[in-house]
Amino acid sequence: MDAFKLMKELRVNYDQEVYYLPKETGLSLIETTTQDDSRISARCRDAKVEDLWSLTSFFGYSTQTFVLAVNLLDRFLAMMRIQPKHLSCVSLSCLHMAAKVTEEECNLTPTDELIRIGQCRFTVSDLGRMEKIIAEKLNFKSKAITALTFLHLYQQILLSHSTDRKETLSLEKLEAQLKACLCRISFSKAKPSVLALSLLRQEIEAVRSEDMLEIAYHIQRHLKIADGELLLWRERVAQCLLDYASPECSKPNHKRLQWIVSRRTAQSLHASYRSVPELPTIPEGCWDESESEDSCEDVMSSGEESLSSSLGSDAEGRFFPLHLRCQKRRQHLDA
Repeated sequence: MDAFKLMKELRVNYDQEVYYLPKETGLSLIETTTQDDSRISARCRDAKVEDLWSLTSFFGYSTQTFVLAVNLLDRFLAMMRIQPKHLSCVSLSCLHMAAKVTEEECNLTPTDELIRIGQCRFTVSDLGRMEKIIAEKLNFKSKAITALTFLHLYQQILLSHSTDRKETLSLEKLEAQLKACLCRISFSKAKPSVLALSLLRQEIEAVRSEDMLEIAYHIQRHLKIADGELLLWRERVAQCLLDYASPECSKPNHKRLQWIVSRRTAQSLHASYRSVPELPTIPEGCWDESESEDSCEDVMSSGEESLSSSLGSDAEGRFFPLHLRCQKRRQHLDA
């Protein structure tokens, strides 16, 4: 797509983004709600978004699915008064709705499995009813304009205007940083176009590219984004990413999806790990009993690891965050 068409599409999305924003009054009400209240608090919402991030990574869903799910969740929470006990059903419904729009049909997780892996206490019919309610309240059909929409457009505009083709920004890095911001409800108040441009400017200044900085200024002027508004969200983005990179910050990748099973089920699972199909007879003298026990433990640990909800490349990449990779290496060496 040429530069003219990209700028035209950018303007169209900018004019329409207001229709996909959560109600600010509803978000403010959530932010002022205490943890002991009967309503959803900001901490409760942020924790649930982190769970969505983990589930998105676990099922191999795209960033687009996660961002759309968060958009649906925030818009619904800002509109309806939800009790904390219903939040799991609402958030998982948003994830399922987003996945059906953005993912290939063959990659969709079955509804019953989604509920089971998410360890939620409701039925498939409950999830279906909740999806209908959300779709009706939000008038949701098939799309929403989000900060990710603008990140992708900005990236394409940079590529179409940049004179130095070697000078590019990592879209994967920008997406990971966006997901970190969305784990805080305060960023749901930002216009998607402004939040995306704040992330873009942050990275451009990090690589010190005058060429791309000039293009970013051109985008800002084209959309008529005020300097003060952009500066405000740039500062908040910078602080969020700084906090996220600190060891004190609780991150969703520290959580693990763990099976909660009965003793009988656990025993059958242990038996299944030791059940071996027909194999060639092992000659005497080559069998090491301690080795067999180790291998069994390896299989079990690998089975458990497959259920963990790490954030994949987001947490392990060279960009975000560094100390997690160091921690992971230390754990590997200790093992």
